[in-house]
Amino acid sequence: MAATIDLLHDRGITRATTPDIARAAGVSRGALTHHFPTRETIITASIANMLHLVNEDMRRFGREFAESGGSSDEIVDYLWKVMSDRLFYVTMEYLPEARHNDEFKAQLVPVVREFHAGLDAIWTELAARTGADPEHTRNVMNATMCCIRGMIAQTVLRQDQDYYDGLLRFWKDQVRQQFPGKAGEAKGKSRKRAAL
Repeated sequence: MAATIDLLHDRGITRATTPDIARAAGVSRGALTHHFPTRETIITASIANMLHLVNEDMRRFGREFAESGGSSDEIVDYLWKVMSDRLFYVTMEYLPEARHNDEFKAQLVPVVREFHAGLDAIWTELAARTGADPEHTRNVMNATMCCIRGMIAQTVLRQDQDYYDGLLRFWKDQVRQQFPGKAGEAKGKSRKRAAL
């Protein structure tokens, strides 16, 4: 499954053939098809596995965020790191297939829902601590995800780290204004300075 994700990221879904996946995984094609009878089953299982691993890390981040009283800046930084570390690039490969393949889409929807539930838990913690309206907080969360996805999609044609750093600073300023409590923000900044 890791080899499949590597190929999806490095070569794209149309160029990730079962012989290529078997070769990259160091197994025979027969061994691959014994466990995954079709190309679609290995791709679906690999994407689901990748999202489950991301979801586990998100739950870890959510626990640490709740315990430490983290800031909205930390959430945005975490999401940028997670999404730009291959996750959204791989997502851009499989979304067109999910749009046209109902069976493929049906297999992925529950895992994607789990991902969004993890996001919701992190932002709900911030809302509870700052006294913000939960529904408004969900709108901020979804706008943040749309912003990050758009930025990552743009990196395909624009390699300019200063540009993305500037956009992230701008967006963090916008998000920070949505939450009345500032204690978590200051605490988060102190922790970051101490780590440097």
